[in-house]
Amino acid sequence: MADPLVVGAVAYSSKVVTIWEGMRGYFRTSPQPMDYVLFSNYERQVDALLGGQIDIAWNTNLAWVSTVRRSAGRCVALAMRDVDLGYRTLLVARRDGGPSGARDLEGRRLALGSRDSAQAAILPLHFLEREGVDLGRLTLVRFDTDAGKHGDTGTSELDAMRAVLAGEADAAAVGIGTWEAPALRENLTSRLQAFWESPGYCHCNFSALDSLDPDRQEAWTTHLLAMAWDDPAHRPILEMEGLRRWVRPELEGYMPLFEATGGLPEAVSGRITRC
Repeated sequence: MADPLVVGAVAYSSKVVTIWEGMRGYFRTSPQPMDYVLFSNYERQVDALLGGQIDIAWNTNLAWVSTVRRSAGRCVALAMRDVDLGYRTLLVARRDGGPSGARDLEGRRLALGSRDSAQAAILPLHFLEREGVDLGRLTLVRFDTDAGKHGDTGTSELDAMRAVLAGEADAAAVGIGTWEAPALRENLTSRLQAFWESPGYCHCNFSALDSLDPDRQEAWTTHLLAMAWDDPAHRPILEMEGLRRWVRPELEGYMPLFEATGGLPEAVSGRITRC
């Protein structure tokens, strides 16, 4: 049997250990087994991938962008969750009044999540500016509650929504995953309404350097994609990761984040779009 591939993941919640113990168990039946290492933040995880301490990283979209830039495009995306395709950001306000559209935000207070959260800070401003909103006329209320986790915990988005309900902001930027969480419906999201929705973009992916043996890449990815929602042994892992199936990556969905953070370097653009 092949040596295990080492997968890195960020410990944004206590459930992460349960998820990755389950993933390691699932891969025991694979021709390409795996082990895992947990990190406290994505910057350390990207360092470890580039330094060869791990073989694959379970990256956010911002960590993927960083990996592409720092490796000069010598990297590949192996797989994503179904929910990572067409991810969106919503702007929400109180049901009893507030902005009614993007341009209506000018002169008002917009609550944002952590500065390193693509869905709750970086991309909302990018898309709003692209729609012609004068960002200089917004008062930004930032909540850097879970910096280093790239918004994974959702804590900063909850803080942003609470600020709206408390009258400390007029609107908040929220990722669709947080907005649709059933646990928030009764006490939080039911008291707010969405008045703007961003274009779709891609979220997390499994990233590797292109120096990883292609046969090992494919064996690992193929086994991952074989996880089935209808299999009772697989479903708990899928549920905890918030997906129904793993899918092949669609790299075009990362272009908005490249654009929002300085652009895709010309020297690597062809290589990345071909992956």
